[in-house]
Amino acid sequence: MDFKDAVHRIDRETWLPALETLLSSMDRAYDQVAKAYGFHCTGCVDNCCLTRFHHHTLLEYLYLKEGLAGLDSDTLAEAMGRAENVARDTRLLEARGETPRIMCPLNQDGLCLIYRFRPMICRLHGLAHDLRKPGHDPVRSQGCDLFTDLTRSMDYIPFDRTPFYMDMAILERKLRETTGIRDRLRHTIAEMMLL
Repeated sequence: MDFKDAVHRIDRETWLPALETLLSSMDRAYDQVAKAYGFHCTGCVDNCCLTRFHHHTLLEYLYLKEGLAGLDSDTLAEAMGRAENVARDTRLLEARGETPRIMCPLNQDGLCLIYRFRPMICRLHGLAHDLRKPGHDPVRSQGCDLFTDLTRSMDYIPFDRTPFYMDMAILERKLRETTGIRDRLRHTIAEMMLL
């Protein structure tokens, strides 16, 4: 069975509610820390929607597709056209050794068309955070440029992404064990849209 057929057979009613619960906990933790800093993700010239992120989970792929299915046909067609352009332009820039800074095809007039269904990194990007890999010392990463500028004189407020990555990995592993899907994923939003 090929990837598309296998994905089509996944019982979304079993898996997506568990993902939504995890994503809600991410949103609450992010919002709590952002509020403590007084940080609002608006008016940024270093828009994270211009950043090339790769997504690796089948769960996020399924959720993205669920969001796309809720768009009206004209909006979906426009977004898919943008996805084709973004994927093409990204390949061209990467072939020249350049880092692409191209607007996400789901960004329309500064807003995400499928905001509720956005992937994990779209939810967690921006804040300074810790990540604790097993067997390694914790790593603290700075937030986006806007966050760093706004909080330069403030003390760090702990925001540990580790539990979210671990919970996502556990859920993803269970999904893959249940479905037998072994295909590795490493796709941008545009590439996931076009799969």
